[in-house]
Amino acid sequence: MQTPDQVRSVLQSEIAADEATVKARALRQARNRKIKVNVGRALLGIFVVGGWQLFTQWKIIDPFFFGQPSGIVKQLGDWFQHGTSFGSIWTQIGVTMEEALLGFVYGVLGGVVLGVLLGQVRFLADVIGPYIKIVNAVPRIVLGSIFFVWLGLGTPAKVLLASVLVFFVVFFNAFQGVREVDQVFVNNARVLGASRLQITRHVVLPSAFTWITASLHVAFGFAVIGAIVGEFLGAQQGLGLVISDAQNHFNPNGVFAAMVIIGIIALTAESGISLLEKKLLAWRPPSSTEVAGL
Repeated sequence: MQTPDQVRSVLQSEIAADEATVKARALRQARNRKIKVNVGRALLGIFVVGGWQLFTQWKIIDPFFFGQPSGIVKQLGDWFQHGTSFGSIWTQIGVTMEEALLGFVYGVLGGVVLGVLLGQVRFLADVIGPYIKIVNAVPRIVLGSIFFVWLGLGTPAKVLLASVLVFFVVFFNAFQGVREVDQVFVNNARVLGASRLQITRHVVLPSAFTWITASLHVAFGFAVIGAIVGEFLGAQQGLGLVISDAQNHFNPNGVFAAMVIIGIIALTAESGISLLEKKLLAWRPPSSTEVAGL
């Protein structure tokens, strides 16, 4: 006959074993899913690139207009070995990255500050809101032309254009994130004597961080777009100028090769932003998709 303590110990051991089994099964399922996703991505890439190469070889599509993967690889090799018409390819990448990163930082800071401010002060939101919507509706190519008139063909105009593209993405997410903050938390903080600044720092910003960090994934892409468009409008260096030169010389392989470089930069930045998001939101319980291995 077992004592109550022995029965309790046996039950606890069985519960712990069941939890370990469930956890191990979940980890195994997540690992298997990740493998399947990576295999699917690889197969899709092989299908698209391989089909593209075969179609150009079989003359189903004309490589003069559509380029071909082998020509893109050859173009990339030529750029990295001998450089472009405007200097080393690394210099072009560095110029575009500098413009994009500066635009990203300035746009994020401006979007967060103004989004949080207008999200909390309804009077300012009602006054400034229509003007923000008007500027947001202006085509970016027009804004870029205005910036070049103001600032010339140098880096500041491209950084400003990239900042504007990033600003609106981050601003609207920060603004909505602040508006979605649970007012119960805000009221409790006020009852405890917290000032407006303390409420903003300890309640509003943490609650809106999910919205803000989600916008960063899109915002960096817009920063690169702003830099590239700016270089199209006028530049002496940069990937946008390289693309423009390839276009003027009817070189689709050059255009696609530059796009490959931009894609690699974007994926690298996406990985960095994802790591940053995990650190900033380490306090947040994992979502159902994160638990599933997404």
